[in-house]
Amino acid sequence: MSQTAKKQVGTNLTEGPIFRNLLIFAMPIVLTTLLQQFYSMVDLMVAGQFVGSIGTVGVSIGGELADLLAPVAMSFATAGQIYIAQLFGAKDLKRTKETIGTLLTVMMGFSIFGMLLIFVLREPLLHWLNCPPEAWNQAMSYLIITTFGLPFVFGYNAVVGILRGMGESKRPLYFIMVATVVNIVADIILVAVFRLEAAGTALATIASQFGSFAAAFYYMYKHREHFDFELKLSYFKMHSHHLKVIVKLAIPQIVRSSFVRFSMLWVNSHINAYGLVVSATNSVGNKISKFLEAFVAGIDTAAGAMIGQNLGARQHQRAGRIVWVTLACCLSIATVCSALGLFFPKQIFSMFTTDTAVLAMSVVYLQIYVMSFYMSAITGTFQAMVTGCGFVSLGFLIGILDAVVCRIGFSLLFSEVFHLEHLSYWLGTGFSRTLPGLLCFLYFMSGKWKTRKLLSEQK
Repeated sequence: MSQTAKKQVGTNLTEGPIFRNLLIFAMPIVLTTLLQQFYSMVDLMVAGQFVGSIGTVGVSIGGELADLLAPVAMSFATAGQIYIAQLFGAKDLKRTKETIGTLLTVMMGFSIFGMLLIFVLREPLLHWLNCPPEAWNQAMSYLIITTFGLPFVFGYNAVVGILRGMGESKRPLYFIMVATVVNIVADIILVAVFRLEAAGTALATIASQFGSFAAAFYYMYKHREHFDFELKLSYFKMHSHHLKVIVKLAIPQIVRSSFVRFSMLWVNSHINAYGLVVSATNSVGNKISKFLEAFVAGIDTAAGAMIGQNLGARQHQRAGRIVWVTLACCLSIATVCSALGLFFPKQIFSMFTTDTAVLAMSVVYLQIYVMSFYMSAITGTFQAMVTGCGFVSLGFLIGILDAVVCRIGFSLLFSEVFHLEHLSYWLGTGFSRTLPGLLCFLYFMSGKWKTRKLLSEQK
């Protein structure tokens, strides 16, 4: 990897004003995350408007199962991003190149395995989620079709993890813009015109996933000299040391994310048992809350990359300041999102459904989720330090607290003790990040992250 490449690809995040650098680096990530959420929301919007609540629930449940392996893709991408950020911050360009080839290979292998696994288990998974009988065919069609898009999802995440680790956040935004345009156009044509219902939204989703992956891979190949990228088998060799570091960092994140995903599916399964109206409200609400939380998630992702580079450069004081700047930004965003949810709940939900019963229930749903917005802002900020320094075991513990102890525990508390029915599971989700947030805050304040051995130093 040449010195010219270092200047043309990525950004040095170890110098300059923190707030300015964070915003410049974070905004493309935020917009990318929003567009990702938006084009998945388009499926729900189109299904709700042209197929009704049955389509809404079918697409939502099928989508939950299709996304079952998303934590694996994101965990490996995040692992690669953290490791590459530390190597890039330490200016170790040779090992950065080796890590890129290793990451691409391992992620594509997992995508093929995951695709086969979900296809085989599709019926038991739908039964486990208590899919309403009316929406069964819609959910099954959506699940089967979107499962074949997993290689594109993994491939896209791999390239994005590489670029962000090197301080490049603008290109992923361009890639996802391609996916968004493809998804919207395909949704309108396949569902509104050809009336293919959930199958149409699934085909549109696969087309968009292929579009984002194709754009990302084309960029990498076109600028291959910057990455020392070569389209031949030798480049995709898995170097054992780098593979060990990536797996060591990714596996706890996968387990943690899987616990979170399992707990969310557990919550949704219990909510679906309360009937179509509650299930539809939850389906729409989940999409809206993810969209609003995308602002916070994008800034936290940017903060993790900035922290990784600064720790790699041994700038501990600057890494600590990044956390406080991130917290101020995230709390401001949480306040704006909460205000939107409290004052305009029906207007927001009406973009997805015309069902009056669902619109009425939306008020309570978003009132409860205000808690979730603020806790995500606090937890995500301090967890960025845990992620940036590569403290995988703590990240694993945070996942267990979030998913099992808090989300499921609080849900059972509100359900079995206070008998709040479906509201119990929304409250459980709202309180799920309280203990993880406290744990991340205590770790940051302890300062122990300053003395951790970095991933880039492990031999």
